[in-house]
Amino acid sequence: MTTLDKGGVTQGGDPTQSPPPPDDNQATLNRSVHHRVGDQVFRTLAVGSGFVVSLVIFLIAVFLLAQAIPSLAKNSENFFTYTGPWETSGDSLKFGIPQLFYATVVVSVIALLLAMPVALGISIFLTEYAPKRLVGPISYTVDLLAAVPSIVYGLWGILVLGPALVPLNNWLVGNVGWLPFFQEPSQVANMSTGGTLLTGGIVLAVMILPIITAVTREVFTQTPVGHREAALALGATKFEVVKIAVLPFGFSGYISGAMLGLGRALGETMALLLIISTVGPMNFNLMESGETFATKIANNAAEFDSPAKTGAYISAGLTLFVLTFIVNAAARAVVAGRK
Repeated sequence: MTTLDKGGVTQGGDPTQSPPPPDDNQATLNRSVHHRVGDQVFRTLAVGSGFVVSLVIFLIAVFLLAQAIPSLAKNSENFFTYTGPWETSGDSLKFGIPQLFYATVVVSVIALLLAMPVALGISIFLTEYAPKRLVGPISYTVDLLAAVPSIVYGLWGILVLGPALVPLNNWLVGNVGWLPFFQEPSQVANMSTGGTLLTGGIVLAVMILPIITAVTREVFTQTPVGHREAALALGATKFEVVKIAVLPFGFSGYISGAMLGLGRALGETMALLLIISTVGPMNFNLMESGETFATKIANNAAEFDSPAKTGAYISAGLTLFVLTFIVNAAARAVVAGRK
C-alpha cells in the first residue's frame, strides 16, 4: 500500500523495487583526496630530487675551494697569467692556468665545429628524408658511439688517426704554413706521431657526435604536425619545410645538445691523455700539443703526496668546474632568448 504525503511524494512502496542510485558525491570526494595526496607525494619527490642535486653540486664546490685555497695562498705567481712550468714542491709554489685553459678551449672548439654540422645533418636526414626501415639501424649505429670507452678513442686517435693525418699535417705546414693555425710545431714529434691539437679535436668530435645527434633528433621529431602541414599547404618544398618549420622549432634543443657535448669535451681525460699530454706554446698553432685541465691532473695524480701539491692541481679542477658552470649558464641564456 502506498501513500502520498502533502508534497505528492510516494511513501512506502513495493519492497521489491530497486533502491535509488547512491550519491556520487562521496566517491568524487574520495578520488579528489586521493589525487591531492598523489600530487603532493610527486611534488615532494621532485623538489627533493632537485634539492639533492643542488646540494651535491654545492658540496663539490665547497670541497674544491677548501682544497685549493691553501695552495693558492702559497702561490708566488699569478694563477691567471703565469705560463711557466709548475713548481708544486716546497713552500713557494708556482703554477698557473693560461696554457691549460688554451688547450682545453682549442680542442673543445674544434670538436664543436666539426661535430655540430654533422649532427645537424644526421638529425635532419633521420627525421625528414631517411626511409623508415633505415632510421632504426642508423640511429642505433650513431648511438653506439656513445658506448665506446674513452680510452679506446684515445688508442684509435694515437695509433690510427694520428699517423693517418701525418701526410695531411705535412701538406698543411708546407702549403698553408703562413696561416697561424698550420705552422711548423716546436716539437717535431708532434708531426711524426700525429699527436696534435687538431687530432685531439677530431677525436673529441667523434665522441660528442652521438650526444648532439640524439638530443637534436628527439627535438626535431617533436615538431608539431600542424607546422609541417601549414608549410606544405603553402607550397613549400621538403627543404623549405625543414627551414621554416623544423629548424626554428628545434633550435633550442640543438643548442642544448651542443652544450651537453661541449661539457663532455671540456672534461674529457683519457682520450686526450693518450693523444696530447705535453706542454705546448700558446700560439694558436693546431700542429702543437698541449695539456688540458683534465690531462694535467691525470698526468700528475700519482704525485699527490702533500696537501699543497694536491691543492695546486685541485685548483685546476676548480677552474674547470667554474668553466663548465659558465658554459651551461650561457647555453640556458641562449635557449631562453631563442624561446
